Amino acid sequence: MNLTWIVLFLILAPFVGGLICGLDRIVTARMQRRVGPPILQPFFDIIKLFQKERLRINGIQGFCVLSYLVLILVTGAIFFSGGDLLLVVFALMLAHVFLVLAGETANSSYSHIGAQRELLQVMSVEPMLILYAVAFYIVSGSFTVATIIEHGILGISYIWLLPGVFLGIAYIFTIKLRKSPFDLSTSHHGHQELVKGITTEMSGPTLGMYEIAHLYEVIIILGMIGIFFAGNPLLGLCVLVLLYFLEVFVDCSTARVKWQLMVQSSWLVIGLIAFVNILALSVFG
Repeated sequence: MNLTWIVLFLILAPFVGGLICGLDRIVTARMQRRVGPPILQPFFDIIKLFQKERLRINGIQGFCVLSYLVLILVTGAIFFSGGDLLLVVFALMLAHVFLVLAGETANSSYSHIGAQRELLQVMSVEPMLILYAVAFYIVSGSFTVATIIEHGILGISYIWLLPGVFLGIAYIFTIKLRKSPFDLSTSHHGHQELVKGITTEMSGPTLGMYEIAHLYEVIIILGMIGIFFAGNPLLGLCVLVLLYFLEVFVDCSTARVKWQLMVQSSWLVIGLIAFVNILALSVFG
């Protein structure tokens, strides 16, 4: 593992993620004809949360949220140090299992419903992430992120070979960002009718840890999408900016769907686009 990249990820990711979320809020406000908060508002919110008194719902919730944060850090460290892509997928899944447990430990029906919906979101996302790892293995011959990036730099155009997989990842990106129409378990904006879902009973430093984990996870998902453009980083950056703008636009212009539609549409996209793409690569080389 490359220790330098691990340190850079651990230090820089929350700051970059915070700036992205700050721009997200500003763009969202402009689309709704509001002024919006300053770009540094996510940092102000987290600092304020850690200054509040630590109120423990029980002894388990804090541990589960901390485990969620630590596993997100481990996921990012593995990915950005060029580690195994399958480990990235499984570590990310395990992180959200602990988040589900954190919601289930609270004595609140809102939190329980949010936890159940979070588990449904995991079910919607994980098959696509596994296919994502398999697709890169088929194209590059390795699950190692460093090797995948190296082959991309040497000339393999992943975006042209894996357009279906890219669309699948872009589709579940909305779920990972917790944006409408798939903000079922919780949302970072004010249009959430289920109070705050899985985070309803979180407050103070516990909620602060959750928010920090979200900033790290945004960078991880953006990095996973960026691999498609390993041979052309400038094009990749432009695509990521456009994709995030589209996510904000969709968030502001759609309402939450039922969980059945989220699961069915996610698996349908995987089946008809991503899986067909992988099948074509396997058959035609």
